[in-house]
Amino acid sequence: MEPFERYRPIIDDFEAFLAACERPLGNAVRVNTIKASVERTTTALEADGVAYDQADWNPRVLRLETNSPGSTWTSFHGFTHGQEEVSAVPPVVLDPQPGDRVWDCCAAPGGKATQLAALMDDRGTVVANDSNLGRISALRFNAERLGATSLAVTNDDARNYSLQRFPFDEFDRALVDAPCSCEGTIRKNPDALDNWSPDHINSVAGIQKGILRRALQATREGGTVVYSTCTFAPEENEAVVQHALETEDCRVVDFDLGLEYAPGLAEWDGETFDSSIEQAARIYPHHNDTGGFFVAKLEVTA
Repeated sequence: MEPFERYRPIIDDFEAFLAACERPLGNAVRVNTIKASVERTTTALEADGVAYDQADWNPRVLRLETNSPGSTWTSFHGFTHGQEEVSAVPPVVLDPQPGDRVWDCCAAPGGKATQLAALMDDRGTVVANDSNLGRISALRFNAERLGATSLAVTNDDARNYSLQRFPFDEFDRALVDAPCSCEGTIRKNPDALDNWSPDHINSVAGIQKGILRRALQATREGGTVVYSTCTFAPEENEAVVQHALETEDCRVVDFDLGLEYAPGLAEWDGETFDSSIEQAARIYPHHNDTGGFFVAKLEVTA
């Protein structure tokens, strides 16, 4: 936990934060409404003898009292998909509508991409892209298992992504759930900090900036881009959004979220950020007994 000491000045009740990071994470699933309603899914879980607790902020998120959420009847039939609770936040913030053209820039293994399709009632287009060819098979498998027919899967570097293959030249919305240092996954991946270093954070931040800029460029004026990571590092969060504000036509906008969270930072390590970035959400493990996440919502202005 030594790398987390750098965050002591910015995290409320830091000792509670550390204690939460050391506790194992429970199992959560998302109800896949392409295949079944929440009511039908919970009825099936009850019939299967699987106890659950419904998340207050999102009725489609269930915390299961089982060590094998992927072995349940509902998972086998595509009613549920194993997904960490805070991982379900960015698609909800993006709020895609049926008929939208949506780009998930870093989509594998497909949890958020299929969630986007479900939020759109599987009507419209979700372009699920990932640069890692080895992870594409998992993305395709999950799309098929969950019945997401609106998905188009591509394998490209999102930083220089081309829309020439499509009959349209811009998206309505884009999700940038960027590759990151994964500090916020410490509760499910105890070795998440094994390869931690400031150099790694700075290196991945450069990639994140490129992906977010391309997402903004590929989204129509008035469209929405959500940027998210599962890390606490301001270099990968606020600093990346700040770079987007300075290089692209966009603004940070507010959003409602039924989870407890801290606002985005106004400054870090001598760097001052645009005051609008305080509208972003920093979700810490001790706030809601979840993993950690950062989420910012941007509107394209030109």
